[in-house]
Amino acid sequence: MAKTWKDDQVSLDPIKNQTIAIIGYGIQGNAQANNLKDSGLKVIIGLKEGGESWKKAQSDGHKVMKIADACKAADIIYVLVPDMLQAKIYREEIGPNLSEGKALSFSHGAAIHWEWIKAPNNVDVIMVAPKGPGSKVRETYLEGFGTPSIVAVYQDYTKKAWERALGIAKGIGSTRAGVIQTTFQEEVETDWFGEQADLCGGCASMIMNAFETLVEAGYQPEIAYFEVLHELKLIVDMIQRYGINGMWRRVSETARYGGLTRGPMVMDKEVKEKMKKVLNMIQDGTFNQEWISDYQKNGKNAFDRYMKQIDSHQIEQVGKKMRQMMWPDSKE
Repeated sequence: MAKTWKDDQVSLDPIKNQTIAIIGYGIQGNAQANNLKDSGLKVIIGLKEGGESWKKAQSDGHKVMKIADACKAADIIYVLVPDMLQAKIYREEIGPNLSEGKALSFSHGAAIHWEWIKAPNNVDVIMVAPKGPGSKVRETYLEGFGTPSIVAVYQDYTKKAWERALGIAKGIGSTRAGVIQTTFQEEVETDWFGEQADLCGGCASMIMNAFETLVEAGYQPEIAYFEVLHELKLIVDMIQRYGINGMWRRVSETARYGGLTRGPMVMDKEVKEKMKKVLNMIQDGTFNQEWISDYQKNGKNAFDRYMKQIDSHQIEQVGKKMRQMMWPDSKE
């Protein structure tokens, strides 16, 4: 069984007099910085001077500094910028100001696991990874609860790295729900696999294939959209809240029997073998090298070129009209 911690097992005391520099003020940086500040911890924000994020962080009541200056002032440097920016920012602004005994913290382990960043031996390297988007991290904190996190220590120079990691987890509210011990390697490999094979890649491809199957059989695209995409959220919500069997008990008997008998016909052993191939490509570094190479060559077009294909797909053309019908005030 994985080691877990709850709120009453963790204290803020080990980090209450330490300064935490949040590097980046995007979705996660914003949420975690505000939660930590509201928990009474010393938070500063490190950003490129003068941008919209700088103004936003100031308006939220934070002390905002240039990244290098924030790193000099901090005891814990918490890197919350996008993956592809981390190595450059570390090389130019964080690394030169990473002195002995400080902690380098992340919410995703890729930069350390794949050695985009090679931290010196005389600092702690830790991770607190909330299992939810920043908006949820903030929302659940304000509700008096929290979003679960997984936590890891890659390097424990001070012998207090776990106290620091758990203190941050408590500060952002995660220990209220519970935190689970992991490793940087496990977090990266399972996170990437989930994104690629199931949550994002597999799910989106399954929806598009199901849509095409119905439309090619002569059914109206609008009806197909409702059946294979719109209603998916209802099922996912039930699975998240009640588990897989809990979902089966809450759908109609026809849906239950049909799904139980036909689901394995679609998601069969061949699909599982393909999932294993995806996992192997993550584990052996193939995906990492491909992603780095493509991003360095093409920048955001590394994924935008694929998204343009989806934009022109019939499911998106129909979907825009359907979503406008249901949420007329929303903007895409």
